[in-house]
Amino acid sequence: MHYFCGRLLVNLSIMIQRIQTLYLAVVVITSGILPFVFPLWKENGVEFYFMQDMKYVALFGLGVALAVWSITNFKKRQQQFVLNRLNIILNLILLGLFVYRSLTLSGESFDSEKGIGLFLPIASIVFLVLANRAIKRDEELVKSVDRLR
Repeated sequence: MHYFCGRLLVNLSIMIQRIQTLYLAVVVITSGILPFVFPLWKENGVEFYFMQDMKYVALFGLGVALAVWSITNFKKRQQQFVLNRLNIILNLILLGLFVYRSLTLSGESFDSEKGIGLFLPIASIVFLVLANRAIKRDEELVKSVDRLR
């Protein structure tokens, strides 16, 4: 048990030291916590949150699951990179659904307004791209060290 706890602490400290872990943690917050706080849109004075439609729940949940899976695969940089790319595609799909919905919302009426929650996938995409850049830099650093050996 003592050995297991020691190895867990070592892995946790290595994982936290990497900047891509912080970027992915921001993605988890952006996709997992902020949708509960910010409404997607407001129609006739009623705020619409993501929980009111199962496709949004599934897409946000899958995005959080991919980000957490990517964080836990910190030793497998290539797999982490691929998971982040999949998460970017998922967030683009979510953003496409939001754009479609915002275009079908009645913009002429004063009873309808778009919410800040529509921009959460954009923030997730930005931090996923930053995480992939950091992973790529780590991979290049490891390859350059291997060449020196």
